[in-house]
Amino acid sequence: MADTQQVDQKAERKVARLAKEISAFAKAHGGAEGQVAYIGERGARIVLVGEDGGWGDLVAPSTEIAQQAVEKAGITVHESFDGEFAAKVQTGPYEWKRMAGIQIGG
Repeated sequence: MADTQQVDQKAERKVARLAKEISAFAKAHGGAEGQVAYIGERGARIVLVGEDGGWGDLVAPSTEIAQQAVEKAGITVHESFDGEFAAKVQTGPYEWKRMAGIQIGG
């Protein structure tokens, strides 16, 4: 039973840490919305989009932990990354240069 409690405490700390980072992102960007995507053995990716168009992501060790973190942070969570939600992302010169580099083999 002690092992289960230790795992639960570790998961709770991870949820709290992710929720704190999500909340800090939301505060810095005038609010935020997110989407949780399963990425295989690595866990789940939490994509965040701020009200100002800024964006970022975090990786959680599991989809369950990611879901708990976004709920604890109190942000709106979308089922998929499309439509109006995706249109909120504002890309800058870095992203455009990086995408162009990928297209020409860079």
